Amino acid sequence: MNWQKLAVTSPYRTAVAVEQALHLGNVAEANLGLQELIDALSRSDKRALRSHLTRLMAHVIKWQCQPEKRSRSWRATINNSRREIAEIQEETPSLTRELIESIWDSCLQAAQEDAEADMDRECPAPTLSWEEVFERRYELNRG
Repeated sequence: MNWQKLAVTSPYRTAVAVEQALHLGNVAEANLGLQELIDALSRSDKRALRSHLTRLMAHVIKWQCQPEKRSRSWRATINNSRREIAEIQEETPSLTRELIESIWDSCLQAAQEDAEADMDRECPAPTLSWEEVFERRYELNRG
């Protein structure tokens, strides 16, 4: 059985096939299937983390580069992306701060490209800190 292909295309079918292999007493085959399933789910979570981090960074860049266009929507996207990343990390503990730091530069580059496309203008190359991305509170000026 091509466990890798099956795990990538359908986690549910992979789990069913693992169950069938166990039912037939083929423990070694079931172990292969389980390992591929775990690997596929981990890759999926990492892709989701990368996507949310890039979106989060893009909105922080837009917040910094276009203060006149700040909106509740941008603030909501920043907060939502932070929550999504925290939930992914809670569900997949191997996706640590160290892993985030290892993909930081590539996500930042993609975020800058996305932000510039959204703003239809170039922005100075950002250097975002952990604090700016994950901790700073972004508030709308009321005045």
